[in-house]
This record gives sequence, structure tokens and C-alpha cells, in this order.
Amino acid sequence: MKNSKISKENLEWYLSQPTELQLGLFENFVEMAKLHYNQMMEKESVDKAGEKYERGKRYNRWGSNPGSIRIGEEKVPVDVPRYYDKEEMRTEESETYKNLHEIPMPSEVIMKKIIKGLSQRDYEEVTKSIFESFGMSQSTISRTFIEESKKLLEEFEKRDLGIYDFAALIIDGKYLSHDNIVIALGVTMTGVKVPLGFIQTTTENSQAVKGLLKNLIERNFHFEEGLLTIIDGSKGLRKAVEETFGNLTLIQRCQWHKRENVVSYLRQEEKEVYRGKLQRAYSEPDYDTAKGRLFEIRDELRKINRTASNSLEEGLEETLTMHRLGLIETLGASFTTTNLIENLNSQLTKYIRKVKRWTNSEMKSRWVAVALLEIEKKMRRVNRFDKLNLLRVALKSELRLNQQNVA
Repeated sequence: MKNSKISKENLEWYLSQPTELQLGLFENFVEMAKLHYNQMMEKESVDKAGEKYERGKRYNRWGSNPGSIRIGEEKVPVDVPRYYDKEEMRTEESETYKNLHEIPMPSEVIMKKIIKGLSQRDYEEVTKSIFESFGMSQSTISRTFIEESKKLLEEFEKRDLGIYDFAALIIDGKYLSHDNIVIALGVTMTGVKVPLGFIQTTTENSQAVKGLLKNLIERNFHFEEGLLTIIDGSKGLRKAVEETFGNLTLIQRCQWHKRENVVSYLRQEEKEVYRGKLQRAYSEPDYDTAKGRLFEIRDELRKINRTASNSLEEGLEETLTMHRLGLIETLGASFTTTNLIENLNSQLTKYIRKVKRWTNSEMKSRWVAVALLEIEKKMRRVNRFDKLNLLRVALKSELRLNQQNVA
């Protein structure tokens, strides 16, 4: 039943209707709320001005004006009774309506509307839209968002990670208003992606990233079963990972970053040629074959550009970790690059790009936390997550964890 069906009918009218119609209305909470509103308005009218055409009261019924109330997340049009005060010789609106109209919107609804709107409009436009829809001041909306986002930030930074069994960790940085936000994303043994934490720093330096990783451990991030850590070519990230996880992790350097870094040193006409050669080499499922082809490319590059050749050679072995584990054909698509976290960063941009002015560090943290929690709800599991047990077995074998346990 559409909302327009109910206009001035009230609960007495509802109770007089056939059971089938009553049940149909009962399923529509908006219609039921309008019936209740009309009942409240009629009660106020009787209390104030008496029954229709009754005389002797201070107030007379004086028609109605159009108005609206919020029912759930809907703005619903209603009639607002008016009264004439014979003593003061003036008209006035319903007090009950004023009270209903001023009921604050639940904070979670405000948060939902702001987050949903930010992918298309900037923050000020979104708050203005909510103000125009529900009559709340923009300052009230902003205060509510600040208070609720503070709570979400605290929840995000303190949530227990011990409930997850992680197979992989991806770390990457994203620039936000002259700062680098380094984000950690975990992948569980069931393929679920979990944003774990982030820090604000100027660069991906090892000390700052170690602080992030230690915070994860304090929140019960477990890696005793072996962990695959995927990073780009940052030396700071690599140092932080090694010093934090020691011999309980294997590092997979992002093949995409390696390829793009190598070709960045080449002339324009050479870029696509070697981009293709590198991609074909990394596509080889066999470790020895892939490594052999990469060495051939390294030797070719040495003749035309030593810097590009040196770039390829630096950290090359860590770009082949998944090859060495024999998992390229099963899990290589998800775990040889930082694409998983790049996709998260892309989604994050949609939520924060419309903020025109960042006032302080806390504001950045609040917005990032709110966005990450929202993105997390929509994340899909990694491809072929049912094969992640193979990664666990391969990590244990490569890291010799079973032998350590026996010893």
C-alpha cells in the first residue's frame, strides 16, 4: 500500500476496517505511524478545542497547514492542525506536531546518509541535503557525525584480531592531504579481507610501520602458523616486516610495482616491449623457468640501460615467492601483487575525495576509519579461497615451522 492512501484517517478508523485491510496496513509501518499521528492530532484537537462544532472553549479549530514528519528514514507529508486563540486573538500550530517534528534523527541514520552520499557529493552538500530533507541544522549533523565517527575510530583501533586466522598480510600507503596513510589489510584462511589498522606518517619508514605492526600484535594478530606478507618495493616496509615477524613470514614483492619501476627507466618506445616481456616471464608457472626468463631480460637491459637492469635484479627473488611455493596457478592472481589493497585504496578515495578541507589529524583518522569499516562490509572473499590451505602448508614447509615444533 502506498503512503498516499492514508491522509486524515486515524486508529479508530483502522480498527473499524475489515481484518484483511488491517493486516495489509499493519505490514506497512509508515502507514501505521501516520494513523497514529492522526490519532494524536485528533486527541490534541479535542483537548484544546473540543469536538467539532463544540463551543465554549478558548480555542477554535482553524483548518490545517501542510507539514512533514520523519518516519524511519522517510520524510512523510502530513496535515498540521491550526487553532485560533480567542483570548490572544492569534492562530497557532499544534504543539504535538512541533514535538514530533523536532525528534532528532538517529545518529546511525545520519552516519549512513553521509557515508552513502559522499561517493557523489562533498561533505557540505551532503549535510545540506540532510538538513533540507529533515530540518536538522547542518551544525547538528556535523556534531553528530564527529561524535559517532570518534566512536567508530576507537572501535576500529581496539577491535580484537584474535578471532581471525590470517594467511596473508598486505601493507601499502596512500597519500591523503600531504600525509601518507599506511594501511594493513589481512586475509583470513577463509578468504575474508579485514582492514586491520593504519597510521599517518610522512613516508613509509620502518619505525612508523613497526609501530603499526606491533599494535596489531597487541590486538592479538596471530602469525605463528606462518604468514605471507605482500608489499611494494619500499625498503622501510620490508625492514619493518622482517624485524617484527622475523622468520615467521615470507615476503612477496609486488610484481606489478617491480615491472613498472623497471620500465620507468626506459625510453618510451621500449616501455611496452619490456612491460610485455616482464609480464610473460612472471606468468610462467614454473619457478625456474620464470627466474631464467627474468635473468635473460636483466642481461638484455644491461646492454641498453644499466639502471633498469639493476632495478630488476634488486629484490627479484622476493617477487618470485609464490612461484617458489608452487602456487602461481592456484593463488597467484591474488597474492603476487598488492592489488587487493589497491582496490581498497580506490574505494577509500571515493569516500574521502569530496572532503574539501582537512582541519586536523584526528579528522583524517576518523574519516579513514569510518570509510574502511564501510568498505569492509562490501568486500568479497579472495578468488579460490578454498585453496588457502595449500598456502598454509607451503608456508610451514618453506619456513620449516613443523621442524621447529618438533625440535
